[in-house]
Amino acid sequence: MNLAASSRGFTLVELTIALVLMAAIAALLYGSLALAARSWDGGEAKSQQVADLRTTQTYLRGQLSADYPQRMWKITGFPILFSGERDEIRYAAPLPPRVAEGGVYYFRVAVVKDGDRSLLVQQRMIPDVNALEIPEFRDADRSVLAEGIAEIKIAYFGRAADAADIVAPTWLDRWDDKQRLPTLVRIDVKPEKGPAWPTLVIEPRRSPEAGCPSWDRVRRICVGPS
Repeated sequence: MNLAASSRGFTLVELTIALVLMAAIAALLYGSLALAARSWDGGEAKSQQVADLRTTQTYLRGQLSADYPQRMWKITGFPILFSGERDEIRYAAPLPPRVAEGGVYYFRVAVVKDGDRSLLVQQRMIPDVNALEIPEFRDADRSVLAEGIAEIKIAYFGRAADAADIVAPTWLDRWDDKQRLPTLVRIDVKPEKGPAWPTLVIEPRRSPEAGCPSWDRVRRICVGPS
């Protein structure tokens, strides 16, 4: 027997081929793990988006449907604490008793930038209804409703403040009627990633005279305490 032939090791070519095969297998394993990690992260992000969508829409539906026509009693005309723009909405509504002490608060919902983040936020404050001007949200508490929101579009169904009763209601980009609430509020939210949220349409349940002790039914305005 030829001992030299039987104890021969691997040649350089064989070692090179083995190393190339091991590198290819390692590359395949790394790619599979990276794909799995991306899929997991994508699933987590999608789940978070769905959770934000459902929670935020349920919350806003509950609040805006319970919108209270709170009036400012020291301002001429006793205006309602409600105003709407295309990209923000301000309204008064009860705060659930489970949050703080409950009661009617003044809210603002809008998309704001916070560094690199784009947030759908809600600000809230207790309004002084005997103040001489509409309150602003300079030092208001803030809650983040959802993250990664590119924009919000809000529309209001009803008549413009100066429109006659014979004018048919329509969707408006702005609501500045200080005596009446819109019949419907429509909210569209577009995330930075993924599809737009389903359109949310809300009907405020309270009539404007609910917040006025003396309502002029002919002119449809609040004439203040009787």
